[in-house]
Amino acid sequence: MMKMKDIRVKSLRLETRVPYVWSQGVETAFTVNLIEIEAEDGTIGYGETTAAPDADAQKIILLKLAKSYIGRSVFDITAARDDAYKRNFLVFGGNMPRYANQLFCGLEMAAMDLQGKLLNLPVWDLLGGEKRKAVGYFYFLQGESTEELVADAKAGADAGHPIIYLKVGISPEYDLANIGAIRKVIGPDHRLRLDANEAWDPALGLRMLKAIEPYNIEYVEQPTTSLSLLPLKHLKDRSPIALGADQAVFTLQDVYQACAIGAADMIAVGPREIGGLKSMMKASAICEGAGLTLCIHSSMTTGITTCAEHHIGRAAANLDDGNQIMWQLLKDNIIDTPTLEPVKGALSLEGRRGLGFQLDQDAIAKAAEAHRTHTNTEAGS
Repeated sequence: MMKMKDIRVKSLRLETRVPYVWSQGVETAFTVNLIEIEAEDGTIGYGETTAAPDADAQKIILLKLAKSYIGRSVFDITAARDDAYKRNFLVFGGNMPRYANQLFCGLEMAAMDLQGKLLNLPVWDLLGGEKRKAVGYFYFLQGESTEELVADAKAGADAGHPIIYLKVGISPEYDLANIGAIRKVIGPDHRLRLDANEAWDPALGLRMLKAIEPYNIEYVEQPTTSLSLLPLKHLKDRSPIALGADQAVFTLQDVYQACAIGAADMIAVGPREIGGLKSMMKASAICEGAGLTLCIHSSMTTGITTCAEHHIGRAAANLDDGNQIMWQLLKDNIIDTPTLEPVKGALSLEGRRGLGFQLDQDAIAKAAEAHRTHTNTEAGS
């Protein structure tokens, strides 16, 4: 059986098209660690991780984890993960699944890309086969002012995207002004979703939910803290609008608990949080058993993760029709092919082997240099 010969990690910094504004601050770049797993025959699989709080520090840990993978079969990644978690986390009393999941997701992503290439199969076939031909995505609004957000909303609506998605939680006054103006410009037929990213306590949340009820809001994602599911359930039981869990469900145990206590009307989680593509299929099964749909949550990543999430979407049993996509927020796309732009809210990629993309090596070199320059600038300041 083909073995994993080498694992390499490269830190990349990519600027956003416009400042990314959300309740937790303003971001002007995404930083990721690109992971390459090379098989004995020279075939390479690619994955990536988000890299907070520090890409170089995370790279050191990724290379420690890699020692449990190198020399094993490319298909022996579950045992490799268990060994790496035990050796590097549990043996020191560090039971930190939320942090570890981000690292293992990138390793599994690269390994499954490699598996698909060796078997000449798309990764969705390794996840159980194709459930649907296309995956639905919402239109992610960007802008630093109401005017910019309204212009973007009009562009999305005019392009035929059925679901518009707005970040809230900045301030009640600003949020309400944005929601009212956006609903006016997109009209009554487009669906409008909001994401508060933990910015509201239950009391403020209830006031906001009642205030925005006239605007026909379809769904509000993670309005309350991620530290406990109880505030979310408290608000959901009183809310006139459907609520979703996101940052509160970063492990399979979280997903199960949210479903068991009825904390949310939808579960939004991505491979970065839950620990990989296979764990996403497990989360989908938990949601299916609870009668809830799964919304694929993306993160501050590149088209590599978009492709991986798309394979999940093609195979998951009970997928929502408005999933998240974030590569388009970057100035440069490190994916050369295929085109990842949804058309009228839907994307259907060709069934190529592995995750199905070709990297733009010039864009990767540029992003790697940007990371080095930024790191040196920070060190000198």
